[in-house]
Amino acid sequence: MGTPEFAVGILDTILKNNYEVVGVITAADKPAGRGQKIKYSAVKEFAIENNLHLLQPTNLKEEHFLEELRSLNANLQVVVAFRMLPEVVWKMPKFGTFNLHASLLPDYRGAAPINWAIINGETKTGVTTFFIDDKIDTGAIILSRETQIAADESAGDLHDRLMNIGCGAVVETLELIENGDANTTIQKESSEDKTAYKLDKDNCKIDFSKKGIEIYNLIRGLSPYPSSWCTIKDDETEWAVKIYEAKLELVSHSETIGKLLISKKELKIAVVDGYLEIISLQFPGKKRMNTAELLNGMTISSTAKAL
Repeated sequence: MGTPEFAVGILDTILKNNYEVVGVITAADKPAGRGQKIKYSAVKEFAIENNLHLLQPTNLKEEHFLEELRSLNANLQVVVAFRMLPEVVWKMPKFGTFNLHASLLPDYRGAAPINWAIINGETKTGVTTFFIDDKIDTGAIILSRETQIAADESAGDLHDRLMNIGCGAVVETLELIENGDANTTIQKESSEDKTAYKLDKDNCKIDFSKKGIEIYNLIRGLSPYPSSWCTIKDDETEWAVKIYEAKLELVSHSETIGKLLISKKELKIAVVDGYLEIISLQFPGKKRMNTAELLNGMTISSTAKAL
């Protein structure tokens, strides 16, 4: 059971390790983009390419879906980036249902663990497999695998690494369950546990009153998707601009916070404790481009600032 690209690598690995996949459950098709064309999930595309039996329920408690699920006669369910399951579903197989989560639980339960680990400046993260229970990401842990986060690593880079680590963790978990060796650890609750809140327009917006390292971590933690953004104001014109890559220069200065410093090939934004050099960005109606490309075809005045 899964939806995005992260789940595809896991499904592929399960197949390559000669486990029988009797069914794949993914999100229903939905319109996307400006043209509102119907878009398949990454998992659906992979399932079709590999002739796997596919189910796309809209209601996980609907009796027709439950009958179809029972008819697959699966003895184990594997969940990777899907949705919360009702008890009737996760209790169905003989060996239960386990989930792969892209964090070191109990930290970063929730929708966006990879992003928030980087946004919060963590130096390590990992993946965890656990048996699903009636809450979100709280079940008994089967195993976890840890990795370091590089100081300049983006969410996209970390996503790909964690998918590879997750492939190994899932196969190891399958072997433990198969051999009756899956010894679990109950998650301990703590008020200090960090949460992976759902990303939205508000928490992706850059706040230039924060320290440079916080802004830098937000940018890389949201790159390439969904991307951080800010408003750039030039006289009476305002643009909502996506920022994908930046470099941080820590230095004392007397510039107004948010002021744009522009040369022929560089665009810097003054922050509390230095400058953010913008490496790649996207203006409305334009493609993503590096700063030199943008400045080659666009004029921004010396009074412009980022808000």
